[in-house]
Amino acid sequence: METILQAKDISKTYHTGSVDVYALKKCSLEFGKGEFTAIIGKSGSGKSTLLRILGSMDTSDSGNILIKGEDITHMKDKKLSAFRRRNIGFIYQDYSLFPEFTAYENIVMPILLDKKKADESKVDEILEECICVNTLKSSLSGGEQQRVAIARALITNPAVIFADEPTGNLDAGSAKTVAEMLSKASQRYDQTIIMVTHDRQMADYADRIITISDGEIK
Repeated sequence: METILQAKDISKTYHTGSVDVYALKKCSLEFGKGEFTAIIGKSGSGKSTLLRILGSMDTSDSGNILIKGEDITHMKDKKLSAFRRRNIGFIYQDYSLFPEFTAYENIVMPILLDKKKADESKVDEILEECICVNTLKSSLSGGEQQRVAIARALITNPAVIFADEPTGNLDAGSAKTVAEMLSKASQRYDQTIIMVTHDRQMADYADRIITISDGEIK
């Protein structure tokens, strides 16, 4: 299996007054192409910090992160921003959609920002025609909004997608649909997906489960 992401000895410490909080302690991980991985752990275990650092949204105190063989650890802001837009997708717990845009406009936004043309057949395929693409975000249920967010992340064919508690705001039925969609996406598009969740049932949809506790990979 081709390695898409490597993290080597990632450490992170937060300084709160006179107290040092060791969020991550020399974490080393590898993720393969098309692999759907769930990272689970209790609140405060370091899983969200790890996800943010892997996705270049935060920096580590030490260690290196390589995506598609390219070290992004010390990449300059402008280059990192372009690299992130073309190689990384994000799915958030709160969906992070533009309220004034339709489902379709939200999905193709990353492509338009990169001055490219959307593959209409892929938009339909990802959504499987279950959502009216001309519906405004405000008229979509939570589950539908998250499916739009997943479609937005998939549409650019990123090297890796990071999902931060993607089912945290959903009822059981919608959460199951979203987890199944992520699992299917990893298989159908050979998409590497890294998901942080506290829900073991959702994690069971992944190909691999990694547990983190007190900032250490177990």
